[in-house]
Formats: sequence, structure tokens, C-alpha cells
Amino acid sequence: MKKKKIALIISLFLIGTLVNAIGHPILLIKEKQHNIKINKDNLLEDVKQLAATPQARNHENIASLNQAAQYIADEFSDMGLAPVEQTYKLNGQEYKNIIAFYGPEQGKRIVIGAHYDVCGEQQGADDNASGVAGLLEIARQFQEHKPDTAYRFEFVAYTLEEPPYFRTENMGSHVHAKSLIEDKVEVEAMISLEMIGYFSEEKNSQDYPIGILKWFYPTKANYIAVVGKLGKGKLTRKIKKGIKKGSPIEVRSINAPASVVGIDFSDHLNYWKYDFNAIMVTDTSFFRNANYHQKTDTPETLDYDKMTEVVQGVTYALFNYE
Repeated sequence: MKKKKIALIISLFLIGTLVNAIGHPILLIKEKQHNIKINKDNLLEDVKQLAATPQARNHENIASLNQAAQYIADEFSDMGLAPVEQTYKLNGQEYKNIIAFYGPEQGKRIVIGAHYDVCGEQQGADDNASGVAGLLEIARQFQEHKPDTAYRFEFVAYTLEEPPYFRTENMGSHVHAKSLIEDKVEVEAMISLEMIGYFSEEKNSQDYPIGILKWFYPTKANYIAVVGKLGKGKLTRKIKKGIKKGSPIEVRSINAPASVVGIDFSDHLNYWKYDFNAIMVTDTSFFRNANYHQKTDTPETLDYDKMTEVVQGVTYALFNYE
């Protein structure tokens, strides 16, 4: 009987903690008026261009990786930003992150990042051409509207997020995060855009790493998720609130330990390593998209209307970040 009572208490505690993590009381955002209109055609074109390299843009096909990197740099240039290459050597090859900036040079840094490489032989439309397309469109909106800000926004397209370098110091995002420490940059926040283009209205199209989460989250894969580290809910709440206020997209959030499968499955994990405040915006990857790391991850499988809503919401959240 005593053991049953203890088990019940623990279960109630865990459920209470989970509800608190999911619910996130909403923070007020002082609204700045901007007529944000995300261009869906830009998103589609960026995804198609990144997916169309002659060979898969993986760690072995350097020419295709460089073609994708050059496309990103050219897009930054075309919108009036000055792209910078952050290069490093690995196994005799040079790899590069592509970076552009907006805002005062001395401002606290807000990093928005997305990786442009793929795993294996695939086009990688959702993983992660969608994230890079979102990154580029957000940067375009900054250049178009010129929001007044005290922050220095850093747009980073990362190389080598995927296996075999995932969770190693050879990830482009690790190289970048480490450089912020070395340069003593004051970082306000980091936002990783990781797979933001796959949605479904089918019942039971959404899965979860823990069965109990189905009690609190939708069964349809029709929302975007904001994912943060346990105990670091302020940034998660702030971005969630901004997305909800700026876009019709359904948005859910969670702050959980990295031991929960998927919580740290992107570039934000390297910023956590250096104790930076970082979150991931994601369609939840393989918990809904069966094309994950498959040759079927192609541009025509994405929902560009929903993706437009995601980018609209994130842009609004960043424009109004205080």
C-alpha cells in the first residue's frame, strides 16, 4: 500500500510538472506595428533550389554543399546583407557556415540558425531546406521593414549538422557557438529552425516520444512546436507568444530534459553546451514526417501555406522581441 501511495504521488508530481511545462503562462509583448507579408513563393523557390544540387548536399559531396552555401550567400547579398563565411577544416576538406547580420554592432546577439546539409542520399526538403528557406525569408523581412532594434541579429546557415558529425565538435553550430564564447559575445537568445514544412490534418498523424504527452497535445500534425530546455521557459514562452500573436498557425511548446527523445535533436544543443539560452522551432521531425532521412523528403511533400504561417509568426516574434 505504501509503495502504491508513493507511486501515485510521484505520478501526480510528474503530471503537474508536465502541465506546467506545457501550459506556459503567456508573457505580454509590447507590439510594434509592421505589415509583415511572408512571400510563399520565396519559400518554395528556396526549398527547390537547395534540394536541386547535382548530388545530395551531404558531408561527402563537397561540391554540392558548396553550391548550397553559395546559393545562401547570394540570397543574403541580393537582399542587401553582407554574407560572411565561417570556415573550418575537417579531414582535409573545408566546410563553411554562412552568416549575415542585422542591427547595431554592439547590441546583444540574437542568433537565428538552420542547417543546410543533409543525411545520406536525399534532397532534404523538410530536413532542412525548409529551415533555411525560413531563415532567408526572415532576413528578407528584416531588410524590407528595417525594424528598430537594440539587438544584433545573426542569421546563420550551418554545415554538418547531420550524421556522422551530429553531437560532435565538428558540427557547424558547435564551431559557431564556441566562437561566440571565444569572442566574448553577449548572447540574448538562439533560435534553431529545424524542419518547419510538414503538416497533416489526418487524425493520429502526430506521434510523441512519451505516451503521456498524448494527453496534452493534439493528435493531428497541424501545429508548430517551440522546444526548450527544462528550467529555461522564459524564452520559450516569449517566442510562443509572438508566434501566436503574429500568425494563425497553431503553436505548442514544451521545456523538457534532453533525455526526452528529440528535445535536443538540432543545432541548439551546441548552444546549451555553452549555457546559452536556446530553443528549437520545429514541425517535430520524425514524430510526424515519415520522409525523415529518406529519399522521399522532396519539395512537393511540404505544406507551403502552413510553412508561410510559421515564418510569419517567428518573424513577428523577432520584430517584437524585448
